[in-house]
Amino acid sequence: MQKFVTKSYAETCALGERLGKTLRGGWVIAFFGGMGMGKTAFVTGIAKGMGLTDFVSSPTFSIVNVYGRNAELCHFDMYRVESWADLDSTGFFEYMENGSVLCVEWSENIENALPDNAVRIRMAQGGEADTRVITVDGLETVL
Repeated sequence: MQKFVTKSYAETCALGERLGKTLRGGWVIAFFGGMGMGKTAFVTGIAKGMGLTDFVSSPTFSIVNVYGRNAELCHFDMYRVESWADLDSTGFFEYMENGSVLCVEWSENIENALPDNAVRIRMAQGGEADTRVITVDGLETVL
């Protein structure tokens, strides 16, 4: 497990960018943490680290945002997913089979569907308003 403390949106993005530079197709990055913890900021950095120039936004209402010409990055919000049928309707399994990098917010709701080798990122409020404590499990390389 690796542990990080970020103190701003920019620092959270930068940490995501470091991870994004190491990712290859087929990876699943599972995010855990409450609303406003910086999950989308982290994914913004991942996209940048992957060399993508798309504008990254929260997939709250669309369930999934797809970035890159060939769906290199798929950004899911599983907040409202309550069943296997709901999960299947998001395209989660198809994108995983196609070799996209999947970033999954609200992974708490689909934990049983996550692959064993998923990277699990937990984000929590630190001591100050913009401070985040971020733990990364399942990543062999050091960020």
